[in-house]
Amino acid sequence: MSTSQEHQQFRQIHQMDTGGVCEFCRIVANESPTRVVYQDDDVIVIYNRLQWVPVMLLVMPKKHMSQEEMWQSPIITRVADVAVQVGKEHCPQGFRLLSNFGHQAMQSQPHAHLHVLGGTQMGRYV
Repeated sequence: MSTSQEHQQFRQIHQMDTGGVCEFCRIVANESPTRVVYQDDDVIVIYNRLQWVPVMLLVMPKKHMSQEEMWQSPIITRVADVAVQVGKEHCPQGFRLLSNFGHQAMQSQPHAHLHVLGGTQMGRYV
């Protein structure tokens, strides 16, 4: 996928979220279909709709919070533990954890989350 296609896909997803409804909260509430990889009382892991690399998982707290709030909260330990667990299961040759903060970093959802990326040689940057 070209860079311009990636940005177009990002813009479409970002525009869908501007209506004030959090898509990830809808997923947590079972109001939006998705493929769930893992969940417990506090954390859910889903397949990302975007497919820039073979494995793109999203690990998020079930409670709505911002990226900054997640990183400053004790929940980050649980989110990180789960991210490493699913990363090892789905990408045994290696994976990357990524957290975007803000529009310029391509954060498309206001609900805190980590990306688990892998399944291919990614080089220095994705």
